[in-house]
Amino acid sequence: MTNTQQLTGERADLLESLRRQRGFLLHTVDGLTDEQAATRSTVSELCLGGLIKHVATVEHRWMLFATGGADAMEREPIDWVGQFRMSPGDTLAGLVERFHQVAAHTDELVATLDLDTAHPLPQAPWFEPGASWTVRRVMLHVIAEVSQHAGHADILRESIDGARTMG
Repeated sequence: MTNTQQLTGERADLLESLRRQRGFLLHTVDGLTDEQAATRSTVSELCLGGLIKHVATVEHRWMLFATGGADAMEREPIDWVGQFRMSPGDTLAGLVERFHQVAAHTDELVATLDLDTAHPLPQAPWFEPGASWTVRRVMLHVIAEVSQHAGHADILRESIDGARTMG
């Protein structure tokens, strides 16, 4: 890692918040087998490995947006259904490794990007038409996304073996 450990102020706060939420999420898969990580322990399609995969995908895509706008974000196809499941050949270790790679890249970007740079959002029913987000807003969204899914993961883990990460 380069200068991300020496950051102060807003950038340090953003990264500390994001790293804390990532840590909660990763804690939910600690000690699980691939089979447990692929288990659908509730009525939803979610599994713990799928949540790790999804969060890495979402964070990666938002960093594409932060550096190149909606066009960059949308250049890479996304499997809207499969991103929440472990696919054949996926391992928990592999998904966690990808998660760490994406996290390291995001940390580097937060250390260097102009947080005031803004891009128009992609067209989607869940975004206000014509709205733009700054890199700062993107980071706040990523923190919220990771936090929300860390909570989901905590419920899934408790359903699998009774372990709780946040309570």
